[in-house]
Amino acid sequence: MSLQNTQSLTADAAGIATAAELLRQGLLVAFPTETVYGLGADARNGEAVAAIYAAKGRPSFNPLIAHVASVEAAQRHVEWSDQAQQLADAFWPGPLTLVLPLRAGHGVSSLVTAGLDTLAVRVPAHPTAQALLRAVDGPVAAPSANPSGRISPTTAAHVREGLDGRIAAILDDGPCAVGLESTIVGLAGTPALLRPGGVTAEQIEYVLGTKLSHHKPGDLLTAPGQLQSHYAPDAPVRLNAEQRRGDEVLLGFGPVACDLNLSERGDLLEAAANLFAYLHELDKSGRPIAVSPIPGHGLGVAINDRLRRAAAPRNS
Repeated sequence: MSLQNTQSLTADAAGIATAAELLRQGLLVAFPTETVYGLGADARNGEAVAAIYAAKGRPSFNPLIAHVASVEAAQRHVEWSDQAQQLADAFWPGPLTLVLPLRAGHGVSSLVTAGLDTLAVRVPAHPTAQALLRAVDGPVAAPSANPSGRISPTTAAHVREGLDGRIAAILDDGPCAVGLESTIVGLAGTPALLRPGGVTAEQIEYVLGTKLSHHKPGDLLTAPGQLQSHYAPDAPVRLNAEQRRGDEVLLGFGPVACDLNLSERGDLLEAAANLFAYLHELDKSGRPIAVSPIPGHGLGVAINDRLRRAAAPRNS
């Protein structure tokens, strides 16, 4: 990716307003939460979200947490429930993420959800994060603001060491209060602990008045912080296809005749933004899916990783 000038913004009214405007423009901004600095992008903008993966060198498209300013903001994007309200009353703002079914018209990029029909959502407690989210007035997808595999950043200097030249700005509000990552609880069915974190399972069980189920090896992976996303089309998928065979539909890349094209101009950022939505769309045809070759560099590494998962043999 091309280098850019990474601005340093002070966490005052002017700095927060500038950060919000950059996010609305589809650019990346690092900002503090109560745990670590997050790398934010407008969760409604697929190319902006794809740029997170490019900046971090993230190896695969895992679900991301959408940060919002309030319960009311969360309800714009997910199907709310009594259990969600109980947990929000007890722990929001704070280090608890809820995974809930997407609501109709949610507007969130499928790259945030990694093609799943649920969204991980959190209301952070950090006052600067709160002010930024209110200024943006929309969901901000934000993993930790560090190159993939590196130590999570707790200061603006840490962010600059890892991402200088790769993001538009860093909103600096001093050191974070270092803590555990947010606890992730799935509420799309039986309440489930998907990732332990800053709120204990016992605290959550007390509020809900019921035991949580626990994620076990071999379970479907449905949340940020787990090893992979788990969306695969029902139809068989054939990779590195130069042309259709039989009754296949073709997911193209570059200047090819196809049914849907990830990016006619061969732009990997655009291709990443379109990947999950286009797989879903072609899967509706009920026909086998062939996929054009995708270059194996930059974001192409993550795109190919996700396509290999989609094409892998699966248990019946």
